Amino acid sequence: MNIDHIEAFLYVVHYKSIHKAANALFLSQPTVTARIKSLERELNVDLFHRDGRSVILSDKGKDFLPFATQIVQTIQQGKKQLKETQQSDEICIGTNLVTAQYFLAYALPKWKESFPHMRFQIITGSTSVILEKLQSHQIDIGFIQYVHKEGVNNELLLSNAVKLVMHQDHPFIRHTLIKAKELAKQKMVFFECGAFDWNYVHKMFEVEGVTANIEVRTDHLEVAKALIRTQEYMSFLPHLCVKKELESGEFVEINVKHLLDMNQHIFLTYMKKDTLAPAFWEMILETAVQFENVQEKLD
Repeated sequence: MNIDHIEAFLYVVHYKSIHKAANALFLSQPTVTARIKSLERELNVDLFHRDGRSVILSDKGKDFLPFATQIVQTIQQGKKQLKETQQSDEICIGTNLVTAQYFLAYALPKWKESFPHMRFQIITGSTSVILEKLQSHQIDIGFIQYVHKEGVNNELLLSNAVKLVMHQDHPFIRHTLIKAKELAKQKMVFFECGAFDWNYVHKMFEVEGVTANIEVRTDHLEVAKALIRTQEYMSFLPHLCVKKELESGEFVEINVKHLLDMNQHIFLTYMKKDTLAPAFWEMILETAVQFENVQEKLD
């Protein structure tokens, strides 16, 4: 039974006119007439009595009316439910910029392969901003540094070494076993991406009784890189962000592992695990493992 034919029947009943029903449906009058006749043939009854231009609901039509109404209402409810389900399949992810640029750029195509119906909204910001949005249910999950808050859950997702880098033509003489006092004399740009605990860096200098010469703070990776390219600045940056520059020799790493062995830890942060389907949770964790394996092979 064609739902369009039933819908035409209900419109004619409502407007008591095939002409008016056709206008309301944005169809031609012959089309509506053909749909009514097709429905009558299928039911093997006359649904209307025709008197010139007037149409009067027959007794059989009256009997069929509540069923036709129920059928159309059920279809409409089903469409509404499907629409709401599709809308709920949009996942809002809060993350720092580095994770968005590198991990999500790798992960999203893979997620779409396995879950083609899903849509993604990406919001970048600091850990505090993402946490606030998570707690106010503006986002579903966050990829941020560890947070200790009641009701907030953290699962380790990624680890990324942090390197102290400078331009290959920077005048700083690269000795072995550099001292913090020597580094404190150098101009530094701090890249504040919302995923580092810079207290570790500050403590590295405090142990020696000196303060880092931080001339610039920025939350933009390309700004940090541009300042390094002036050959005046050095910066602690995630390895993934400077991998190409290190491989090409444009940037060089300053070995400070004897002073500080720092990693950028990214956690999958959420309020309730049932926010997303279990299969998708597993997909996120599997993709993170694949991503780190790929980076290790490239290294």
